[in-house]
Amino acid sequence: MIKTIGYAAKSATTPLEPFHFELREPGEHDVLIEVLYCGVCHSDIHFARNEWLETVYPIVPGHEIIGRVLQVGNQVKKFKVGDSAGVGCIVDSCGICKSCKEGLEQFCENGYTFTFNSIDKHTGKMTYGGYSKQMVVDEKFVLRIPDAFKNSLAAAAPLLCAGITTYSPLRHWKVSKDQKVVVAGIGGLGHLAVKIAHAMRAQVVEYTTTPDKKGDAQRLGAQDAVLSTNPEEMKKYLNSFDFILNTIPAPHDLNAYLQLLKRDGTMCLVGIPSQPHPYLRADMLITERRQLVGSVIGGIQETQEMLDFCAKNNITADIEIIPIEKINEAFERVIKKDVRYRFVIDMKSLNN
Repeated sequence: MIKTIGYAAKSATTPLEPFHFELREPGEHDVLIEVLYCGVCHSDIHFARNEWLETVYPIVPGHEIIGRVLQVGNQVKKFKVGDSAGVGCIVDSCGICKSCKEGLEQFCENGYTFTFNSIDKHTGKMTYGGYSKQMVVDEKFVLRIPDAFKNSLAAAAPLLCAGITTYSPLRHWKVSKDQKVVVAGIGGLGHLAVKIAHAMRAQVVEYTTTPDKKGDAQRLGAQDAVLSTNPEEMKKYLNSFDFILNTIPAPHDLNAYLQLLKRDGTMCLVGIPSQPHPYLRADMLITERRQLVGSVIGGIQETQEMLDFCAKNNITADIEIIPIEKINEAFERVIKKDVRYRFVIDMKSLNN
């Protein structure tokens, strides 16, 4: 076993703190990775504080990971020592179900292994995430980091969750040139959604509750920005849009957004609130044959496609780099929406 260190929450009410643990020895198909950078996702907070009621403690969060390969198993084909490598939300799946065979591991019918807070089928113990010095991951679930990111590895780290979470539905629902698209919410996910939809040559309008983010939206690629708390502004684009990517992670009125869609338009939810959304009016769907759908991350093949797309289009996250010692402060700032737009931990700050 490999001894290492990370930052863990030991209960729902205690701060994250240093935590020593062991990794499995790399097998013939495994890659040992030194974690260089790890993004801070709101779901890390949900898990650390057991807001989804499924946390096993102690928990080491983190699933937006970029690192350096330290060791490879003798059957590893894709990586060599010294390569940059990425790890996202999934580190294993059954590999034999219909979804896995179609490259949709995020829908594994036998249950995928999450990067943290899941049972590692190799050891029977819990997986620990990227708020740590090192990880051991099967090469099938390790991503190649394009050379274009070699000078911006920290800013590329959030692509491993926030990037694929927004790219996957835009691709699946075939967002393309000149389509009119809403991005609802401009946080860690939303700011990347604007950049990606703009690179797909869609006409993007950002909806935000924060007045001083309207200028940011246009800098990121939106043609317009709407203050969603202003009823008059919300009327500006009724029945106008082909697609809405709703990244808002808190309960809110879905009807207000559905009425922005054209006939046969689609709204996709990617944010999971800790409490249910308010009542959904059926007529908002029925009268214009609108669709309300959801999406979760993407498979490994699609995640690699997303990384290559973002490299080609010079897309990375807007980040604030922090040392691991400030992770508890960062959690509080994420909750207060006091970050533009993703915290990334520089893991060299984690001492043994």
